[in-house]
Amino acid sequence: MSDHDHSGHGSDGHGHLKLEYQQALPLNNGKLFMWLFLSTEIMFFAGLIGTYIVLRFGSVRWPAPHDVHLVEPIGAFNTFVLILSSVTIVLCLEAARVNKTGAAKGWMLITLLLGSVFLGVKAYEYNSKFAHGIYPALPRSRIYEKAGLRYVAAVRLRLDQITNELTAADAPKTELLAEQQSLTAEKEKLLAQIEELKKGEGKDNSAAVAKIEAEIKGKEEKMPLNIVTGLKAEVRKAELLAAKHPHDTEGAQAALDNLAKQIMPPHHSPSDPVGDPLADAKNPPPGWNDQHPWLKLPMVIPGGNMWASTYFLLTGFHAVHVIVGLIVFALLLLVPLGAAKAGAIENIGLYWHFVDLVWIFLFPLLYLF
Repeated sequence: MSDHDHSGHGSDGHGHLKLEYQQALPLNNGKLFMWLFLSTEIMFFAGLIGTYIVLRFGSVRWPAPHDVHLVEPIGAFNTFVLILSSVTIVLCLEAARVNKTGAAKGWMLITLLLGSVFLGVKAYEYNSKFAHGIYPALPRSRIYEKAGLRYVAAVRLRLDQITNELTAADAPKTELLAEQQSLTAEKEKLLAQIEELKKGEGKDNSAAVAKIEAEIKGKEEKMPLNIVTGLKAEVRKAELLAAKHPHDTEGAQAALDNLAKQIMPPHHSPSDPVGDPLADAKNPPPGWNDQHPWLKLPMVIPGGNMWASTYFLLTGFHAVHVIVGLIVFALLLLVPLGAAKAGAIENIGLYWHFVDLVWIFLFPLLYLF
């Protein structure tokens, strides 16, 4: 019998079999940890996105993107920036693997800058929402789901607040009050000019007086106090129209809906029911809030509160993940990015690709549907 072992397992020289193990996955500990971490993140965002889809497509009313001041080209630009940053982190890894530390740092810096641009654009978009009073909920949100009595009362209260700001003796100095006082002073000067012209003897100054009077009228139309007074009359008119239909719910509601449309005309959305009185135009004319941004009147956006809650939740968590990635990029820029750091760059690159992938799902869901 031969002394050689033909079992394929080998021997240790003492007649005992020596087993050789083959690794199932050629992963180091760092990459294995990153994949495990990303698997939990996938489940986390899958839950958030799935919940959004159920709420979005299960809702009878949902605001059009322009109603909540979402601009599709801005979102598309941000998507392009994030995809480009995924390319630059791959180029950084390839440069590090061949010990081109200078090139690796350059690509890493570009990735950091592109991620910062993404956050800057997102901050700009957030500021647009906040400037228009679009928050997830009260007390700072100005969103109402329906033009009812509570809504009309909120509009009247806001107009009264502006009136007090412009007329109270102890009112603090604000830009709006300064504008009112400036226009009043200009009006007084023009009235003085008319008086001087009227005193002139033997001259026909009627044309000059008419021109100044037209200028005075223009100043009066721009005065915040006169604007608010006119809007109060419109609100009162809507209330009277609604009161004329005590037994006609649809007629009373139509009068209040018309008031809401004057404040902020909604855009047409495919998700709106047919015949919805609040959304009858694709590109409506500017409303009172757009004509006079300082008004900051409450607005009717059906489904707006739910939209705001889901939008800020999804984009907020995504922004947190972007910030974490940028912090790691900044830390890696402090060390030489040679072959020894290729593993670390590959791991943060996997994380960054995941962040990019999440946004590719969020962009069409939030901006296009």
